Amino acid sequence: MTRGRFITLEGGEGAGKTTQIRLLADALVACGKKVVLTREPGGSSGAEDIRNLLVSGETGRWGPVTEALLHTAARRDHLERTVWPALKAGHWVVCDRFLDSTMAYQGYGLGLGRELIATLQGAALGDFRPDLTLILDLPVEDGLARAAARRGGEDRYERMDIAFHRRLRDGFLDIAAREPERCVVIDATHPVETVQAAILDSVTRRLGVS
Repeated sequence: MTRGRFITLEGGEGAGKTTQIRLLADALVACGKKVVLTREPGGSSGAEDIRNLLVSGETGRWGPVTEALLHTAARRDHLERTVWPALKAGHWVVCDRFLDSTMAYQGYGLGLGRELIATLQGAALGDFRPDLTLILDLPVEDGLARAAARRGGEDRYERMDIAFHRRLRDGFLDIAAREPERCVVIDATHPVETVQAAILDSVTRRLGVS
């Protein structure tokens, strides 16, 4: 059986990932693919338990290293129980956030740096990486306004200061610049349909979907 493909969507708060993931999944199903939608932190029973610890409470609830360790533990469980079995079965897995969010949020945003995060991800993932990562990019102020309108800021990451979110955006763009063979930056300031078209174009060109 042919191994499935693994696509991740990344970006700061309010970038529109949830909407675009569902549209991408629908497009892949229309092309005859079996699709599994998932998310991080979360995507498996144990990882969802850890998610509840990470996204709720005060902004300073966890120290940066503890936070990175929790995300990495959740990721390993998610891979073992959801992602790897689905790929082995030939499904296409589309994931809302993955390793790049840990690098951007904890590595850049919280200042842990690339080396520690890379070491943790190496322990959890080995050589495994997404086949394609789509980074939805828009100005920080626009993204936070969208997020606040959508959910009222209940996510503790949304409530972190503006300087954190600017470091976060810079981090995602730096990751994309370092790994252009895997990452594509998508301008998320455009209407939903325009962003969707850019995503489908990237998936078609990079992974040969038609």
